[in-house]
Amino acid sequence: MWEGVALVVIVGGALLWADSLKARERAVKAGRSACERYQLQFLDDTVSFARMRLGRDEDGQLRIKRTYTFEFSDTGNNRRHGAIVMLGAELADMHLEPYRMQ
Repeated sequence: MWEGVALVVIVGGALLWADSLKARERAVKAGRSACERYQLQFLDDTVSFARMRLGRDEDGQLRIKRTYTFEFSDTGNNRRHGAIVMLGAELADMHLEPYRMQ
């Protein structure tokens, strides 16, 4: 019986890991796209995992809500912070630290 429980935990962990990779790839794409749109530099070309919890989408379905942080630059010699919230594999929200428009 313990072998069955261990197998279920391992398979569940592998599925969560694969889903997290897909959500991270979409977060990177969303961050890069937003930086291009606002003529900012997407620094380090990556996002960093910050938080995971459960949340509901617009239809009331329970999804995994992941928050990723990233850094961008408006002038090229500073670092500003941003956050991307993914609900399942879809972009739910994005925040950019205020910066001066030029």
